[in-house]
Amino acid sequence: MFDSLIHLLLLLTSSVFAVGLFRILGLPAILAYFMIGIVLGPHALSLLEDEETGRQVAEFGIVFLMFSIGLEFSLPKLYAMRKTLFGLGGGQVILTLVVSLVLGKMAGLSLTTAFIIGAALTMSSTAIVSKILMERVDLSSRHGRLSIGVLLFQDLAVIPILVLIQTLGAHSDNWLDVLGLTLLKSSVLLFLLFKFGKNILNFWFELVAKQRSRELFVLNVLMVTLLMSAATNFAGLSFALGAFVAGMLISETKFRYQVDSDIAPFRDILLGLFFISVGMLLDVRVILEHAGLIVVLLAAYLLFKIALIAFLTKFYGFEMGVGVRTGIILGQAGEFTFVILALGLQTHLIDGEALQLVLSVAILSMLVAPFIIQYNGRIARYLVKSYTRNSIKGVDTIQEHSQELSGHVIICGYGRSGQYLGRFLREENIPYVALDMDASRVQEAASAGENVIYGDASRRSVMEAAGLSRAKAVIISYAETRASMKVLDVIKERHPNLPVIVRTHDDSEMDELRAAGAAEVVPEILEGSLMLASHALVTLGVPLNRVVKRIRLFREERYKMFKGYFRGISDADASTASLPQLHSVEMYKNFYAHGLRLDHVPFEDFAVEVKQLRRPNMPEPIVPRADIVLNEGDVLVLLGSNAALIAMEVYLISGRKP
Repeated sequence: MFDSLIHLLLLLTSSVFAVGLFRILGLPAILAYFMIGIVLGPHALSLLEDEETGRQVAEFGIVFLMFSIGLEFSLPKLYAMRKTLFGLGGGQVILTLVVSLVLGKMAGLSLTTAFIIGAALTMSSTAIVSKILMERVDLSSRHGRLSIGVLLFQDLAVIPILVLIQTLGAHSDNWLDVLGLTLLKSSVLLFLLFKFGKNILNFWFELVAKQRSRELFVLNVLMVTLLMSAATNFAGLSFALGAFVAGMLISETKFRYQVDSDIAPFRDILLGLFFISVGMLLDVRVILEHAGLIVVLLAAYLLFKIALIAFLTKFYGFEMGVGVRTGIILGQAGEFTFVILALGLQTHLIDGEALQLVLSVAILSMLVAPFIIQYNGRIARYLVKSYTRNSIKGVDTIQEHSQELSGHVIICGYGRSGQYLGRFLREENIPYVALDMDASRVQEAASAGENVIYGDASRRSVMEAAGLSRAKAVIISYAETRASMKVLDVIKERHPNLPVIVRTHDDSEMDELRAAGAAEVVPEILEGSLMLASHALVTLGVPLNRVVKRIRLFREERYKMFKGYFRGISDADASTASLPQLHSVEMYKNFYAHGLRLDHVPFEDFAVEVKQLRRPNMPEPIVPRADIVLNEGDVLVLLGSNAALIAMEVYLISGRKP
């Protein structure tokens, strides 16, 4: 018992410090878990033992990973991406497997071992790629969408690969018969689950949700996931297949996002244990003995995967430069690489030096990936000169399209908000040009006569080609603040006086956007609140002209009455700590500020604003005035950051400044 406690404390302590360090360095947490397994495992310090119980617990991480992957799949989504998914993604997986089988046979490996290696190395890291694409605001770009499509197919391909590995692991002479029986059982089971499972789950989740208990809801998600996994395992298939199907079925219900949120802590912790167990397999001595060979294999693996994806992308009608960028983004190994290797080891299809070399190459490829991916554009432009020429050609097209415009509006982002805005401008005969990175959207809208063109608004050359120097205003309708900030930086560098109106989700980033140069920031949530208030007032019998006047006054005050909020226990996280908050302080006789006039209290020194003052037996709040004397029972409503409000309250009570 004591030894188990020591091992648990060692795992928790090392995980906290390692993951924290890797986060600071901007590296994925998965690499931290690998490092813990390598350093503390049996081949290094030997502080952790490779126990069967630990491996079984860690494998539940794969179950919940597959469940989460299933939640991301839907048949309409798969159909919409069929060309990228099954063309580019399928080609990449199949050709990688074929080349691996040929090279493995030439190297003297068995076909099963070569298949395990090929299946493992065909995967890419969803965690690394999605994180970097989001940070670089590249998800909607061509190379971003292609990368996500290939990743989706890889995730989908894991299911038959795992089934095939288990079949090969049976070590039967009639493995074709075993495979046929496995496929038959899979087909029957999947048919039954998809035919009846969705309706049953919908009814069951509705029943559980009505109890309004989060604890019960989480227990239910765990139960359903493990029941599905047990069902597929009972049929001779993998646990992971059942979890994946459970995720797919729940993705079609309205509880999808709640389920994903609830399952995330279990998934991440158990996955951490799984990756630690994988790290424990790696023998550092093998890496040191074969350092030169591993470096050569790593370079060959990266170059092969990048080249293969680049040429496949070109084959499917995209520019070679886009293909190179996609290849660089997907060049590393992925999370499922280690799932496949672990199952291959468990079924005795791979071990020894081959396993160590593949593990080393996979982990190193993930380690260097963040540093390579951030330069994917520069590398593509250096290697593919036509990509640079095409970029210049695209800028020339924008310039030709906008050269006659003057006093116009540039709309950055032509999604739903941008399109509605364009229609308003057209009705008022105000000229505009819209820029968007979604090629299919641009093609459809342009065909319908909309004045939109393909272009990246965060590039200075694109904005200048759109007539930035002649524009009357710029409107940024992006949903992501980071993308809006990139465009603002481009505009304000050359045209600091040009008015820029920015759309944002809520008021939490209004000050940041204004500081970056936005003339107006329109938060959707606050505008929705104003619309809700106006409808409610009209319904309650308030005259329409008074409602319109009141809403106008609110807007003229630039949302002052909405700025700040009263913080509760549910808001206690780091992301909200710096936001403006409201805080009420009631006056007592023993307070230092009792009897002081408001203008004698140094609120400005604390960066705190008095929003209103309430007095006992007075139903309406008092507008703060300099000559008001603070009396017992007065309640000050203050606005400021959490730290400033605490310091202000201390001063009001004791008169002490920090």
